Amino acid sequence: MEKQDYVVGEYDVVVIGAGHAGCEAALASARLGKKTAAFVINLDTLANMPCNPSIGGTSKGHLVREIDALGGEMAKNADKTFIQSKMLNKSKGPAVHSLRVQSDRRMYHIEMKKTMENQENLDVYQAEIVKIITKDRQVVGVKTKIGATFLTKTIIVATGTYLKGKVIIGEVSYESGPDGVFPANDLSQSLLDIGVELRRFKTGTPARINIRNMDLSKMEIQYGDEKIVPFSFDNEGNLDIINKKQVNCYLTYTNKKTHEIIMNNLDRSPIYSGKIHGIGPRYCPSIEDKVVRFNDKERHQLFIEPLGEKTSEMYIQGMSSSLPEEVQIQMYKTVAGLENAKLMRPAYAIEYDCIDSTNLKLSLEYKGIEGLFFAGQVNGSSGYEEAAAQGIIAGINASRKIDGLEPFVLDRSEAYIGVLIDDLVTKGTNEPYRMMTSRSEYRLMLRQDNADLRLTQKGYELGLISHERYLKFLEKKQKIENEIKRLKNTKVKPIEYTNELLESLNSSKIKSGTSLAELLKRSELNYENLKPLDIDRKELPDSVKEEAEIEIKYEGYIKLQLEQIEEFKKLENKKLSSEINYEDIKGLSLEARQKLNKQKPLSVGQASRISGVSPADISVLLIYLSQNNIK
Repeated sequence: MEKQDYVVGEYDVVVIGAGHAGCEAALASARLGKKTAAFVINLDTLANMPCNPSIGGTSKGHLVREIDALGGEMAKNADKTFIQSKMLNKSKGPAVHSLRVQSDRRMYHIEMKKTMENQENLDVYQAEIVKIITKDRQVVGVKTKIGATFLTKTIIVATGTYLKGKVIIGEVSYESGPDGVFPANDLSQSLLDIGVELRRFKTGTPARINIRNMDLSKMEIQYGDEKIVPFSFDNEGNLDIINKKQVNCYLTYTNKKTHEIIMNNLDRSPIYSGKIHGIGPRYCPSIEDKVVRFNDKERHQLFIEPLGEKTSEMYIQGMSSSLPEEVQIQMYKTVAGLENAKLMRPAYAIEYDCIDSTNLKLSLEYKGIEGLFFAGQVNGSSGYEEAAAQGIIAGINASRKIDGLEPFVLDRSEAYIGVLIDDLVTKGTNEPYRMMTSRSEYRLMLRQDNADLRLTQKGYELGLISHERYLKFLEKKQKIENEIKRLKNTKVKPIEYTNELLESLNSSKIKSGTSLAELLKRSELNYENLKPLDIDRKELPDSVKEEAEIEIKYEGYIKLQLEQIEEFKKLENKKLSSEINYEDIKGLSLEARQKLNKQKPLSVGQASRISGVSPADISVLLIYLSQNNIK
């Protein structure tokens, strides 16, 4: 190792960055008993929300619940700091129900900072890491901008959008991280020096406007849910959360005039003028991108969301832009309720360096550099929730690497986290990746309501779930099983009272005795409206009742999905050695040989999801395994 200026400390795990990925990574490794250091350019940006002041949303709420079930912090912090809570997609099936909360942005930072500062085995530093030190392709330390060296066994890079960050507003651009914080300009070169491939992505955020300059009477009020559901399973039944006072959000729309201003200034948009070189998110486009791509739409929704209880700043969700500030002012003023708008912070786009995620193992360790892990937007994903999900997995696996244990990997049938990481590592992404329920083949099994049933056992075995919480989980699980059994065994007779009730619920009469479970399978009936027929029913927690109802109502579909998962597992269990040279396997296409040799999939199942590997190539692989007696 080269001579260093001075060594400040020695750690098991060093985390570079303390956004949502870095916080989860650092907390996980520290809670697993590893001496951990987390570095952030400015401590006031720890767990910052530079884009939108919310946690969760469609499919993202699933990720937050899964992080919580494994023993992570995001859900707990969201419960501490939310100012409005909503369960999305309630008119649809339970597979796509997703919790989303408006967070108090500043309080989210304060509470997470407090958690990090008080976590045993974790030290938090304000410092910019400029160099990753390696020896024989193994990480051994990091160096700060002022020359301090920290020795370490593993490193987790969780730099978000800071790597060579460049903010772009119209014709103006300047080096910056999000929210006007210094970018990390030197670390990119260090990563290149040790053989890490970099690429350029971009994202953006809308303007912030003072509520004093809004006419809320012209907008539609968006209330929070009357019945609040906590994010963390540990907070089920917590009255302080369930009875929390909520703030309102508001809904307004763009219009023809808004769109005219945008179209008349497209030549000044960096996206269309060629000034932005990074690739932006397909599923979270700027307002100018929306107007161009969906030119048949007369208006687009805009949600006006408060950044917190002690600020007048409002976030304009749905109107991110990189147009010049004077154009933004004109554009926002055309919107109903924003006629007198003054921009407290203009909208901006930000370009940043990230890696090619196909160079990662499923453990999130970089191939060819021992002990170097990556998590979050630096892997090409977008969103706080996607970042945090990768963070907890990277933290777990950095710890397990030190202990010589096998990596902890969730597959696509076990969790949305598994889908997220498998997509990034196996398929790669050419644009900022966003989690969506449609990406999961087994979404009926991977619901947000049953994340604890799927993953708490794993979290406990890893060492991130306390014994007390585990016992509470086992009790809940038993109650669900008992209630399902009871509903299946409780018979209802075809008497007049029963049929009158069924008719009043627009359900057909019964001609013979049937169980409550069979009645529950009818789409028009539910657990609550069958209560008059269930005279022996005992009071149970809402989560138990919900789970029992879902398991019964969708029993046939769940059985079918379990069979599909069993077939999926067969290919996942056919392991592929990293020593295989795919050039030697006759019958594979040229593209398949190249892709398989580059990515070295762990299983036939993973190989089948690599872009460019066809079903015919998979058949050749299966024949190869059979001929070589590889099971």
